[in-house]
Amino acid sequence: MQQDDNLHWFKKAIVYSLDVRSFKDGNEDGIGDLKGLVSKFDYLVRLGINCIWMTPFYCSNNQDDGYDVLDYCRIDPVFGDFDDFEHLVKKAKAHGVKIILDLVINHTSIAHPWFKRAVEQPRSVYRDYYIWKKDKPENDREDVVFETVEDSNWEYHPQASAYFYHTFYKHQPDLNIVNPRVRKEILKIIDFWMAKGIDGFRIDAVPHILRNKGDSEFEGDPFDLLDAWQKAVKRHNPAAILIGEADVEPEDYPSFYQDNKLNGLFNFFLNNYLFLALAKGKATPLVNAFRRLPDHGKRPYLNFIRNHDELDLERLTEADRLLVIETFAPDPSMVIYDRGIRRRLPPMVHDQSRVRLAFSLLLTFPGVPVIRYGEEIGMGDDLNLPERKSVRTAMQWSQNRNAGFSDVAPQAMQYPLIRQGCFSYEHINVEAQEKEDESLLRAVRKMIYIRDSESEFFAHGRFSVLKADNDAVLAYQYQTDDQLLLVLHNFGANEIETTIDPIRAAKKITALFGQAEQVVLSGEGIKFCLTAHSYCWCKIQP
Repeated sequence: MQQDDNLHWFKKAIVYSLDVRSFKDGNEDGIGDLKGLVSKFDYLVRLGINCIWMTPFYCSNNQDDGYDVLDYCRIDPVFGDFDDFEHLVKKAKAHGVKIILDLVINHTSIAHPWFKRAVEQPRSVYRDYYIWKKDKPENDREDVVFETVEDSNWEYHPQASAYFYHTFYKHQPDLNIVNPRVRKEILKIIDFWMAKGIDGFRIDAVPHILRNKGDSEFEGDPFDLLDAWQKAVKRHNPAAILIGEADVEPEDYPSFYQDNKLNGLFNFFLNNYLFLALAKGKATPLVNAFRRLPDHGKRPYLNFIRNHDELDLERLTEADRLLVIETFAPDPSMVIYDRGIRRRLPPMVHDQSRVRLAFSLLLTFPGVPVIRYGEEIGMGDDLNLPERKSVRTAMQWSQNRNAGFSDVAPQAMQYPLIRQGCFSYEHINVEAQEKEDESLLRAVRKMIYIRDSESEFFAHGRFSVLKADNDAVLAYQYQTDDQLLLVLHNFGANEIETTIDPIRAAKKITALFGQAEQVVLSGEGIKFCLTAHSYCWCKIQP
């Protein structure tokens, strides 16, 4: 990745992922909106984040939480208007917080005007905005993403007398990115939102955008598109970023960020092995994962615990994937698309200590941490909701009516809220955890504060995984010219002692966070005693 002083902020970023519709209702209609987000902005600042990634709030057909776009350059009126968005941007800039939007250009809604014209006017330029075939190919499900929901990549449209291609749902026809006219439309979308003062985009489904589909084949290297889009955002803002969703093997990662293409990739590979390590109670899966992960010293990755979709476990072997599913999703209702889990972390592990362990990993892994809204208070899921919606419930602000999310009557709520069980808003909410000294929210806030205060280690220190004498322990360090920051995690369910061999003759050890007893052994290293599922951050002066 090309070094750029303008992107110094990104190496030190803490990203908060939110959906406007589920965060806070500001106009009392039962669904979240931009006014609601602005009203809770100080909460995000106190948490310590400096970048917000907002999932789509454009006009959509409301079949896929905004990812079925009707108009890329209009805000859905239910969320507010451009005055509200301008207010949000000004608020963010006043607090030094960046705003990243979703760039959803692999597909549109089937109700998008482009697709309607493509169907109604087969000789118009819009026909080639999409991918068509007169006859369904023999291999018609090669790239189906939503197994168990969709049975083909090709859907017949009777009015068009042809099949159109879709990677995801049949109501989301793929755009023909090979078409120069479509590429110009994408540049218009980029220019439109960058002119509104945002700080970049998260590009949805990047590998699918860049592959051949049907008879539409790229001439030259499709990855050159990333370079063109990078230049487009930089024309507006030299400090803007492009980050991408690319769930591919780690050996393929560099293709997406080398030569000034994307600035960062979501690290699905490491995320898979995090859950394998939690399932096994051993650090070995993560040790092995770091061996395969390229360029982690350059920090081109965005790490996360859970995102807004399913926990996709495709990077694991079949045996390891089954182990994670059997451990964390024993009921078939918890599994989705035959490959993943549709739960948040706390209900999966039933253990506060492992939730905090995961946060410690997230906030010390090399790269940029991404926190999904509600994760910082340990929100749960609602398996009664269909598919991915189980992890897309309303933010739980207080014990008051509708969790403080909305002032409407409960029956007027337009967004689902967890009302029952141990993860209901009466048990899990921001207000209660603000008052509790040992709450998860306060622990996460403290981790973020320490990470920020030691940002030179995390942003620029030389990262390396260390050898531990117990396979339950993951140990790694960040090294600057004169100091080390050492991080240990115990994945085991028992208290253990471990000695970190490479560190000898430590002059001074400063505990930063976590629970551990340290004993300096001048000839052997540093001996740690770690309780079950505990962690320790410490600074070492050799």
